[in-house]
Amino acid sequence: MKKSFLFISCDEAQHICDKAQYGEASGWERFKLNVRLIYCGITKNYSKKNQKLTENLEKADVKCLKTEERNKLEKHFNEELAKQNQG
Repeated sequence: MKKSFLFISCDEAQHICDKAQYGEASGWERFKLNVRLIYCGITKNYSKKNQKLTENLEKADVKCLKTEERNKLEKHFNEELAKQNQG
């Protein structure tokens, strides 16, 4: 089967969609993805869900512990665990 240079598989389209979300897709890849989005409902649905996930993660404004805070918490946890095991 001859591979088309313009039409891509669903799997390839999903990979390009993921790359596009993070600005890693080339212009040619984005063009091929847009062609696929015109006629493929599965890819279109995947793209919508991917966009929604990205938007929700950006809105979440998640705060993480700094390495120093995490190490301090882990040390305290281990000390308390050792006390529990002794008594």
